[in-house]
Amino acid sequence: MRSIRKRWTICTISILLIFYKTKEISRSEDHLDSQLAGEGELTLSRLMVNQSDKILRKEGTAIFHHAGKGWRINSSLALEIRKDILRFLDAERDVSVVKSSFKPGDVIHYVLDRRRTLNISQNLHSLLPEISPMKSRRFRTCAVVGNSGILLNSGCGKEIDSHDFVIRCNLAPVVEFASDVGTKSDFITMNPSVVQRAFGGFRNESDREKFVHRLSMLNDSVLWIPAFMVKGGEKHVEWVNALILKNKLKVRTAYPSLRLIHAVRGYWITNKVQIKRPSTGLLMYTLATRFCDEIYLYGFWPFPKDVNGNHVKYHYYDELKYKYFSNAGPHRMPLEFKTLNLLHNKGALKLTTGKCLEQ
Repeated sequence: MRSIRKRWTICTISILLIFYKTKEISRSEDHLDSQLAGEGELTLSRLMVNQSDKILRKEGTAIFHHAGKGWRINSSLALEIRKDILRFLDAERDVSVVKSSFKPGDVIHYVLDRRRTLNISQNLHSLLPEISPMKSRRFRTCAVVGNSGILLNSGCGKEIDSHDFVIRCNLAPVVEFASDVGTKSDFITMNPSVVQRAFGGFRNESDREKFVHRLSMLNDSVLWIPAFMVKGGEKHVEWVNALILKNKLKVRTAYPSLRLIHAVRGYWITNKVQIKRPSTGLLMYTLATRFCDEIYLYGFWPFPKDVNGNHVKYHYYDELKYKYFSNAGPHRMPLEFKTLNLLHNKGALKLTTGKCLEQ
């Protein structure tokens, strides 16, 4: 009898402990929810605390809360984020090194491969801007356009082109997809790998003509080439520079500073977002906070299916395959997306993941 009474007592205590622990967890979660849903000012660090990689999946599709109708800009939070970012980088100067930074023949170490070096060529030096291409520039609204297949059939072209300043990633084609992605291009990134993937490595004259034609569409836009990141693309950068000079293309070239990647990563890591290396999209959003009062994101969707379970292409313009949740790659795109979605829900930016309304 005493043994039974003892076991009953232990069981009762265990149940009570579980009950109080559950209440404690519930209170903790309620507190976090109230922080995220409340109207009071929050630091970005508190917004991001432990948001990490906890993305729920159902049949391969991310399940998340995304505010749609009724979204409005939270200008005070956007300003707070801008001020916080400026503690880590000088976005105006870090957009590009300038002529006075180097002279022809200088040897520099690659940002992500310090053992290897690059010689500053005469062509590269001649295309460095005299001053930052973004010096003293400011815009009310900016669009940052990623390349996810989520843009297909979105009808977002007119809305994207309506923004004061449009940033695009990796020299993606636009004319044949204009109704979904628009055509306005004020600032375009181009990783050296694009030369090989989209223009055949310039193996023949038609590839080179295709590339020159694409750049001729940019006119006075900024072409942003991360030339100093890793060894392997230096010949492509030289070919691009040579074609720009030979054809006297009216594009303004920019080459990000040697500290940009580390400064941007430092900002997000400090704010509890444990990224490995920022993707081009996240880099562009981070830089845009310096120049744009309101930022609108399109084409950001790093999942193989949409919320309805329909297949989504990695890029809207090709058939490139990608392991979305692989840890082998340099980026952590699902984590980046969740972070941007959280900022969308708080009004710091607007993230469009569906169809655009007819204006």
